[in-house]
Amino acid sequence: MTTTVWLLVAAVVVLLVLAWTAWTLTRLRRLEARVDRAWTTLESQLQRRAALAGELARDHAAVLGPDLAHSLAGTAAAARVPPSGDRELAENALGRLLRELPADLGVPVALRADLAGTATRLQLARRFYNDAVRDTRDLRQRRFPRAARLHARRPMPRFFDIDDDLGGVLTAVPPADREADRP
Repeated sequence: MTTTVWLLVAAVVVLLVLAWTAWTLTRLRRLEARVDRAWTTLESQLQRRAALAGELARDHAAVLGPDLAHSLAGTAAAARVPPSGDRELAENALGRLLRELPADLGVPVALRADLAGTATRLQLARRFYNDAVRDTRDLRQRRFPRAARLHARRPMPRFFDIDDDLGGVLTAVPPADREADRP
């Protein structure tokens, strides 16, 4: 083979590596944007659940009892802005407290349904966020992106693991109560 052929082969290889690097960078940027969008959605659902729990504690304190209402209000406030900085711990405490509410609680069906819907949306938002984080981490930990230090200065996204079990009183609205609340 002549020198010209070797130069042509080398140029093709360099072009292929550059194209693959550009494709990988584009994919990483899209995944980072996906993580950001998923976090925004998750954050809004976490804030909504904390607001609904605060509303439950504030507006229905007589039904809950003073101790439970005070505990629920404090836990909801801590979930909005965790004092220790551990968001997952604060959200787990709020979720646990909401699940442990008694089944015969005299809370309006609309509020129970809103809390149940928020719990479902929260579970979905957490799954979407963790899927986006998994995909981003998988691509960033492959051999070539690590060796080429693609997105090396950006922090590695973290999974958000909370116990978002849907069991509990506020997740189920009996059909009879749904009918009773309709005008």
